[in-house]
Amino acid sequence: MGGFFGTIATKSCVNDLFYGTDYNSHLGTKRAGMVMFDKETGFSRKIHNLERDYFRSKFEDELDSFSGNQGIGVISDTDPQPIIVNSHLGRYAVVTVAKINNLREIADELLERRMHFSELSANTINQTELVALLINMGRTFVEGINLVYSKINGSCSMLIMTEKGLIAARDFLGRTPIVIGKKDGAYAVSSESTSFPNLEYHRVRDLGPGEIVFLTADSLEVLQEPLKREQICSFLWVYYGFPASDYNGINVEAVRERNGEMMGAKDDTEVDCVCGVPDSGVGMALGYADGKGVPYKRAVLKYTPTWPRSFTPGNQERRALVAKMKLIPNPALLKDQRVVFCDDSIVRGTQLKDNVKTFFEYGAKEVHCRISCPPLVYGCPFIGFTSSKSDMELITRRIIKDFEGDDKKNLEKYAQTDSPEYKRMVDEIAKRLGLTSLKFAKLEDLVEAIGMPKCKLCTHCFDGSSYCHERDMEDERQLKLDF
Repeated sequence: MGGFFGTIATKSCVNDLFYGTDYNSHLGTKRAGMVMFDKETGFSRKIHNLERDYFRSKFEDELDSFSGNQGIGVISDTDPQPIIVNSHLGRYAVVTVAKINNLREIADELLERRMHFSELSANTINQTELVALLINMGRTFVEGINLVYSKINGSCSMLIMTEKGLIAARDFLGRTPIVIGKKDGAYAVSSESTSFPNLEYHRVRDLGPGEIVFLTADSLEVLQEPLKREQICSFLWVYYGFPASDYNGINVEAVRERNGEMMGAKDDTEVDCVCGVPDSGVGMALGYADGKGVPYKRAVLKYTPTWPRSFTPGNQERRALVAKMKLIPNPALLKDQRVVFCDDSIVRGTQLKDNVKTFFEYGAKEVHCRISCPPLVYGCPFIGFTSSKSDMELITRRIIKDFEGDDKKNLEKYAQTDSPEYKRMVDEIAKRLGLTSLKFAKLEDLVEAIGMPKCKLCTHCFDGSSYCHERDMEDERQLKLDF
């Protein structure tokens, strides 16, 4: 996915930028970058590869090379950024959290207009540079940002640093979050409100879908009011959100605990204890233990000294090995126990299958699994929350293909909770993973745990619903943004 952080202050803000960006590190693993603006020396920028190292170790020794009272940083799962641009709008830097599915089509259109791309990564177009080129086609930043919204298929939130201040623009449908923080003499914007407390910012509010704001050290100006429609990703609360973060004012850990409590209260399976698979399964497991009235035990732990992050390498073989190495079972708590393991989701199922085998080898009598979201039946076209390149990497789609001869057949039936097709698929997943039993959270329970109307949540990966919403948006998109 990726995350960003920006700040502008009345004094030097190098440390705030460094630590604020670092607090988004759980959102990406490929690259990171920071850029600052100093009125005397101009823009200074550093970009590093994170695939074999961590943000702090890459940037800490370079902090003395930065100066200024405003800056933006990014943890990226896509391209090298920030991009620094010279244009009729002035000189500025930009970072994005985006997934642009029609990147090639837009690039071809721009090339036909005799524009050019200078920054390539692994021989692919840098999507942040493409965003900058679209912005430059506007008469103003607002007009250029709206052109980005109108052109892309996918999602895009962005931070822009001009010589006068910061511009923050949230995705047209609000799929990814931006939250504003403030302290004496400074404003900040971030993908994660987790960035704020230790830097002494207090949360002001979230940007709305399509909202654009301009920030100085002591002011916040709304350049474009938020739009009414919203499709914020429900997976924020399920998987990649940090437990202390709030999105739209709703806390991640509180949602996970509510979701688990509802599931535990309805589950009549007889078990001895419950355990959360670190990290994102822990909150659900705590709630499940309360709802069911069974003890919570740490029967599996993550080895944090060398595996501090939940995201892992892009190479599938190495990722599978890392996933196994970072989780350590506790035989003393597994032996002769009927254990429920709570986890955030099942994508391929490879890691869970290995874990289940290990749990039995260490003496577990029964291994049950409870998942905090419905089965992932549809790949996500809007946010890159997994490294999957094909829907066939989903265990659900492989099973559907085995059942139907076509992985796209009857998807709506397999996505419908408790339908015959759904039950058959879940039973088959449990069988293939070696589980004593398997249950997924119901979509309506997840929505209730989040506490937002379903129409404002993107639940596409569970039920495919957002395609219809995208078609509904076309008229409004053309009316408001085509120029």
